[in-house]
Amino acid sequence: MNVFRKLLGDSKKDKAPTPQEAIQRLREVEEMLGKKSDFLEKKIESEINIAKKNGTKNKRVAIQALKRKKRLEKQLQQIDGTLSTIEFQREALENASTNTEVLKVMGVASKALKSAHNNLDVDQVHDLMDDVAEQQEVANEISEAISNPVGFDQNIDEDDLLAELEELEQEDLDRQLLEVGGTAEDLPSVPTAEPAEARPAKARQVEDDDDMKELEMWAS
Repeated sequence: MNVFRKLLGDSKKDKAPTPQEAIQRLREVEEMLGKKSDFLEKKIESEINIAKKNGTKNKRVAIQALKRKKRLEKQLQQIDGTLSTIEFQREALENASTNTEVLKVMGVASKALKSAHNNLDVDQVHDLMDDVAEQQEVANEISEAISNPVGFDQNIDEDDLLAELEELEQEDLDRQLLEVGGTAEDLPSVPTAEPAEARPAKARQVEDDDDMKELEMWAS
């Protein structure tokens, strides 16, 4: 009992330990009970060996060894139950400590957020956003006004422009035709002499007959 008071502290004299201190003390108790459990297991094994060794030679010694084994097993069972309880308490304290730290951090973050919003008002934020939207609209109108030409192309008729465009296209087409057909210098010259009148077919036939007669006379 004095050992537990030394490790856990006397509630009447000592103030309540912090969660970290309590966790550390519980770990120390767990370590001590773990060593005690290992010692009891070795003792139980030793008593079993004694009982086996003297089972046929000295029954009284064997029976005494088995009685000690029973007492040791009972102590070991109690220590196992105590370790389970201490482990449960330690885990609960660790969870509580973690939750406490989380809540502390959340509290600090909440205070910081509140401090950041002290100089802000929802109505002021809405007014500011309205001003931003209005100024953006003004900027768009200014940009549109600057981009529109002033004093240019106001009195020009599109029909005149279309007619001029057609003329340009026709000129370009004529130029292409001239390039394909050749220039005037490459064309044959126009004859200046009057063409000879075509002789009648009958006159040509008479001339041919005379030629044939002359040829026959020459041959004979």
